[in-house]
Amino acid sequence: MPGTLIARLFFPNNGQFEAVIHDLLAESADGIVNAANGGLSHGGGGAAAISAAAGPDLDREGDELVRKQGRVPVGEAVVTAAGRLPFKGVVHAVGPRFGEGDEEDKLVRTMSAAFLRAHERGWQSLSFPAVSSGIFAVPIDVCARAYVRAVREYFTAHPESSLQLLRLCVFKGPIVEAIRREMGGSESL
Repeated sequence: MPGTLIARLFFPNNGQFEAVIHDLLAESADGIVNAANGGLSHGGGGAAAISAAAGPDLDREGDELVRKQGRVPVGEAVVTAAGRLPFKGVVHAVGPRFGEGDEEDKLVRTMSAAFLRAHERGWQSLSFPAVSSGIFAVPIDVCARAYVRAVREYFTAHPESSLQLLRLCVFKGPIVEAIRREMGGSESL
């Protein structure tokens, strides 16, 4: 897959985690994660970019989900169709906002929920952005720890998962170094 590799981790049963500098919308994964709010309204940041690229079907399906099931709580994730995007679906993951407290554990739960939604659909690959690090303002060191911890815990708890490749896609900036430090370069579990 394209992008500039930051670091890679290997897990038993062919699980792999890559952190890359790359545009999430240009990924060739089965699905992508949208850093969503509980109402699945895509007003800014990466969520707005995903919504614009997907077209109105993604917003309509999200609105219907919220109407039927209520707001998506922090730590949970739901899936919609991808609209015009080339993916099998979009996982909308609701991460914590800075100041809520217990942000790292909440973010780990959020990412784990997103990974499980992809597994439930039989997807082999899932790419995700730096959930909660943008407008939700969770510090990047907390985010980096949470992403790596969530991936490690997921592959440990689900060794037979359909998911073989998880990719964290970020843009250049301070988060790159935080992720590189947390992943410790390329290594195996």
